[in-house]
Order: sequence, then structure tokens, then C-alpha cells
Amino acid sequence: MQKLISHDQATGKVKEIFDDITSNFGMVPNFFRAQGASDPDWLELNWMRWKKIMGRQRSLDRKTKELIATAVSITNNCQYCSLAHEAMALMIGSNKEEIIEMKEVVELFASFNKIADSLQVPCDITPDSVQEQK
Repeated sequence: MQKLISHDQATGKVKEIFDDITSNFGMVPNFFRAQGASDPDWLELNWMRWKKIMGRQRSLDRKTKELIATAVSITNNCQYCSLAHEAMALMIGSNKEEIIEMKEVVELFASFNKIADSLQVPCDITPDSVQEQK
């Protein structure tokens, strides 16, 4: 198991990044504590990626992004990530009904994907075909 660095132990670049993370989350998740203990440059890279993709308001709102992150984490069987992103989704406005519905969609399409692949179903609708119809 990777050693975690506490906010109190952090110095230099790691402390600056932890301060920024805390201003966004109110705490430093263990995911970032592990990276800070392992490699400050890796922590910096991943925190910058989080801010560019998850932290900026663009076409998708943050709640939608957290629901997607939860779905991907469930699909990838990452218990830490699925629990953390579900908690974040709840913290920023999702409710239990939305979480359950998202999990139902994940389960449905995990199953449907396996059926389509096992039957080698040829795809009859693509993004390009939809664009051509418009």
C-alpha cells in the first residue's frame, strides 16, 4: 500500500498543491496524498489535469462529470474511485435516485456491450450517419 503524506507533512510544491486542492474540496483526497508522497511532479501533473477537465465549467456541468467519473470507475472496478466520485457527486448536488439510475445504466450497458460483442452484431448507426441525416 502506498504511503500517504498528510497536509501537515507537506512542504514546497506539494503543500502549495494541497492548499489548492483543499480550496476546491475542503480536504485532500487520499488519491492526491499518495501521489504527493510518491512524486510531487506526478501530483502536479494530475492536479492540473483535474483542474482543466473537471474543474472548469464547459459544456458539461460538474455534477454530470462526477456521475460519468463514477460510472467509469464502476466499470473499471476501482472501489476507491467509485466511492470517492459518488461522494463528490452527492456533495455537489446529485441525489441518491440519480446515483441509482446511473448505476442501472452502467449495469444495463455493461450487459448490452457483452451481448453485442458475443453476437458480433454489425453496427448500423454511427455518429457520421446521424450527422449526414441532419
